[in-house]
Amino acid sequence: MTIHKRTPVLIGVGQVTDRWDGADIATAPSPVLLAIRAARAALADTGAADTVARGIDVVTVVRTNLDSVAGAKHPFGRHANPPAAVAAALGLNAPRTIYSHVGGDQPQALVNEFAEAIFNNQAQTVLLAGAEAIAAMKLALRKRLSLDWSGGDAQGMEDRGLGKRLLSDYELRNGLGFPVQTYPLFENALRKRLGLSRAEHRQRMSELWEGFSRVAANNPYAQFPVARSAAFLAEPSAENYEIADPYLKWHVAQDAVNQGAAVILTSVEKADQLGIPDHKRIYLHGYAQAADKMVSERRDISRSKAMSLVLDQALKAAGRSVGQITHFDLYSCFPCAVFLAAEALDLDWRTTVPTVTGGLPFFGGAGNNYSMHAIASMTERLREDRGSYGLVLANGGYLSKEAAGVYSATPAENWNVHSSLAI
Repeated sequence: MTIHKRTPVLIGVGQVTDRWDGADIATAPSPVLLAIRAARAALADTGAADTVARGIDVVTVVRTNLDSVAGAKHPFGRHANPPAAVAAALGLNAPRTIYSHVGGDQPQALVNEFAEAIFNNQAQTVLLAGAEAIAAMKLALRKRLSLDWSGGDAQGMEDRGLGKRLLSDYELRNGLGFPVQTYPLFENALRKRLGLSRAEHRQRMSELWEGFSRVAANNPYAQFPVARSAAFLAEPSAENYEIADPYLKWHVAQDAVNQGAAVILTSVEKADQLGIPDHKRIYLHGYAQAADKMVSERRDISRSKAMSLVLDQALKAAGRSVGQITHFDLYSCFPCAVFLAAEALDLDWRTTVPTVTGGLPFFGGAGNNYSMHAIASMTERLREDRGSYGLVLANGGYLSKEAAGVYSATPAENWNVHSSLAI
């Protein structure tokens, strides 16, 4: 087997979930503090924290929810430079600090981007991190507590901004907007194509989520680790009230979380120099990303062309078929996102629960950073199940942007850059 010395490899992952109860303001988490804790855990996970830290030359932080909406109110202020704050707290001398675009695709898209940069010798060791503390924010507002999340200086940070618009003025004028206003359109279009009644589709959604909730119940990092039955999930109640047709509360991503996750990438050559043992190394075998048209411009909103193309391309780049993938984490903000991905893969979600975390409704919808948790959890799963392969699908916007990666503890032979222009 030929392994190129610049082959990118994941060498450290970290996750943190904080269950702050509001009793002590001094221990209140913030997005920056959680990202720092996750990054510190990722460094420790490498087994060579000090030497790895000295070589990190890029620090990237995934954009928070509040920073993803133009003009959004920040009740406790905002940090002007999250990546610099992470670097400073960990004593990193990284010449490049980046604050990402908007979108849940970003964790996987960033892994793709910096895997290429490492292979092309444009980066040596890269820290990717992100976090949300929306639960702390909501609790502090209810209790009338005063937190301070401000600080920092944006100077020197590469701020990638909000990126391309995800909805047009026409769409906004006609009732689209927040995800719970827009995804029902996809969900009902899918239901119609499948010829299902509302009751039948609600049952189907609830059966899907029952499996996800069982995974979350056994995940120590899950914000809502409770196994919920399909019967409970399908029935409106005080605990599971209606959100938007066809969704009840536990059918949708739950954003009231305090969660952070981080991953560290480097090259095989650098990992050798750092003394990273083989059992820590996870390789990106194939990857792809793509963006779709505005919602109202798509020919069929009961399908996701971008999702299908990205999944197909990532598998082809990895030289693997769906049948050769053991572990999946399909982005799960709403049931239709999982249904469409499973359909594109021809994957039976009843026999293979396609999550390693428990999904956004039960693990927690950590904003744009959810899939960083998926990548971290997938890394841990593949370290245990050596020789197997895992697939992560990350989704941004309104099925607007898709990014996928195929991973394994088996080294990637003859690794090379895979352009998504082919799709």
